[in-house]
Amino acid sequence: MNWRMLLFAGGMLAAVALVNFYIGWHLSLWIAALWPAFGEASGWATAAYWAVFYAVALSYLGARLPIRPRFVGRGLKVVGSYYFAVMEFSLLLLPIADLGAAVLLLADRYDPAYAAYAGTAVSAALAALMARGSWNAWNPIVRTYAMEVDKDAGEYESVTVAVASDLHLGNIVGNRHLDRLLRKMEEIKPDLILLPGDVIDEDIEPFVRNEMDKRLSRLKAPLGTYAVLGNHEYYGGHIEEYARRMGEIGIPVLRDETVTVGGGIQIVGRKDKTAEAGGGRLPIARLTEGLDAGRPILVMDHQPYQYEQAAAAGVDVLVSGHTHRGQFAPNHFVTRRLFELDWGYMRKGRMHAVVSSGFGTWGPPIRLASRSEIVELRIRFTAVK
Repeated sequence: MNWRMLLFAGGMLAAVALVNFYIGWHLSLWIAALWPAFGEASGWATAAYWAVFYAVALSYLGARLPIRPRFVGRGLKVVGSYYFAVMEFSLLLLPIADLGAAVLLLADRYDPAYAAYAGTAVSAALAALMARGSWNAWNPIVRTYAMEVDKDAGEYESVTVAVASDLHLGNIVGNRHLDRLLRKMEEIKPDLILLPGDVIDEDIEPFVRNEMDKRLSRLKAPLGTYAVLGNHEYYGGHIEEYARRMGEIGIPVLRDETVTVGGGIQIVGRKDKTAEAGGGRLPIARLTEGLDAGRPILVMDHQPYQYEQAAAAGVDVLVSGHTHRGQFAPNHFVTRRLFELDWGYMRKGRMHAVVSSGFGTWGPPIRLASRSEIVELRIRFTAVK
C-alpha cells in the first residue's frame, strides 16, 4: 500500500469519525434532555459513552478483523450493517432538527426542552423509516416485462424467464429470505431462470455453513438455471469454490461463455466488469461473433454498462443488477446519474435492456424507494417460421 492509498484511507476514516461525532453528539444531547443525570455524569461516564458509541458506529469495519470466536465477528457485521442505514437517515433528519433550533434561537424563542422534543421526533422518524425499509427488503414482489423479439427460437414461440439478481447470501440475507425466492419461483413457473451476479455476499463461509447451495438446488426450470459472477464474488476471492459448488447443484456459472437451450435460445454469461482490470473479460462482440444471428441472444452482465456495444453486437435481451436502485432513498438519485439505466426497462435500438433492483440487500436489509424483487420476462418470438 503506497502513501497515497494510506492518505486516502486516513482521510476516509477521519471523515467517518467526524460524521459519527455529529450523530453521537446529538444523541448525547437527547439522552441528557431526557435523563439529566447523564448530562451531569463524570468524565469516565462520558468516555464510556463515546467508546460504546464508536464501537457500534465502526462495528462493520471491526467485523473485517480476524476476530475469534467467529460469531462475534458475524454479530459485529450485522450491527454495523444496520448502522449504515441509521447513519444515513440521521444525516438527513438531524440537520432539520438543527434548522429548527437555529430558527428558535434567532427568534429568541429557544427552550432547553427543544432537545427532548426534537430528539424524540427524530428517533420516531428514524424508527419509522427503518421499519418501512425492513418491510420492503423482506417482502419481495414480482415485476413483469413483456417484450417481442423478431427471431426464431426453434420449438418455442414464447418463454417466461425469471431473473433474480443480487441475492447477497451471507450472514444477513440467509435461508429464510432464500425460501421466499423459492416460493416465488414456484408461483411463476418459469421456463428459464437467470441469476445475474452477486449470488453471495463476498464471504463464502456462511453460504457453505448454512448449506444455502442445497436450497438453491431447488431452483428448477425446463430450460435450466444459469448464473454469472458479480463484483461481490470477486471481492470474496472464492470464485473457483463458488463456481464448483454451483455446478454441483446444476447451476452453471457462465464466465464469458455461451450455451444454447431449447434448440434455439442462446444465453451469454459475461464475467463481471471487475475482471476488466486484469484484462480478464472478453468484449461482448467477441462473445457473440460465433453465434447464430437469426436466433435469440440473451445476455447476463452483472453491471449495467456498455449498452451501445451490446446492441451493436446483436444482443436481443440484456439483463443486469448491481445498482439495487440505490437500495434506500435518496441514493436512487445517485444511481440514476451513474448509469444509463439504473432500474427498470429501456429499449436500445433492437435490444431490450432490464435492470433489477435485486432480491437481497447489501449492508442493511433496508429498502426505501426500492423493493426486493424478482423480474419476470415474458418474451414472445415473432419471426415467421
